[in-house]
Amino acid sequence: MQKGRSTAARARRGVAAADLEALRGDRQMVTALARGLSILRSFGAGDHWLGNQEMAERTGLAKPTVARLSHTLTRLGYLRYSESLKKYGLGTSVLGLGYAALGQMDVRRIARPLMQALAEHTHVCVNLGVNDHLSMVYIDRYANASSYTVQLDVGSRVPVANTSIGRAYLCALADRERQPLLDEVRAAHADDWSRIKKGVEQAQRDLSEHGYCMALGDWRAEVHAIATPLVVGDGAAPIVFSCSGPSFVLTPEAVRQEIGPRLVALVGNVRYALSTQST
Repeated sequence: MQKGRSTAARARRGVAAADLEALRGDRQMVTALARGLSILRSFGAGDHWLGNQEMAERTGLAKPTVARLSHTLTRLGYLRYSESLKKYGLGTSVLGLGYAALGQMDVRRIARPLMQALAEHTHVCVNLGVNDHLSMVYIDRYANASSYTVQLDVGSRVPVANTSIGRAYLCALADRERQPLLDEVRAAHADDWSRIKKGVEQAQRDLSEHGYCMALGDWRAEVHAIATPLVVGDGAAPIVFSCSGPSFVLTPEAVRQEIGPRLVALVGNVRYALSTQST
């Protein structure tokens, strides 16, 4: 379990700084805006409060710059300041933007009853995630009341590198998009790259053969998961559905015989509903 947490933490720390580095040299970029957004992106799902020093470390920006940006974002309602802690938390303006974006996602509305039904039937967690650099972010999640569940919720992040939901996202990308992201994964996880690369390659074979890819204890030893990607439109980024649960429930046999086919069917039903809606 500790390994999963540390991997996710490393991925979170690199997000904001890597975004700024990727945009370096773009003459059309408004640097101040990019820096301000990098402050907001330095917060993870478990980060209730961050100080200027912590935000500086995560973004790679100088602390005086971070202090000015955090003050501005607080005045605009995107951050809130705790006098007692001398730290900042995300403000309600960020929440408004997030819910506005989620409200525009037809796939989430269509998939919700199907995800809930699958969770009730299989007693595993059913998740919907999107990519955010080296992480996957849950935008919806359902679990049966009796399901064993890792402490994750909507907004939680898991690493792209060694989770089924991350591998499925990588597999769904075009080669020209996949390779740059794999290069970043390799740079962030140099010590573990050989194992990560083998996992991605196996995921591509599994997705081609079965319609889903797997991560059986690769992120957390006690957790097994499978995932299937969905590309919802021309040029759109893939979104990914996954099932996750304890290894004693989501066994390889259960995956092959029931849970895997049901997840593939769910994604097929969502794809069909979206296609008929757009015609």
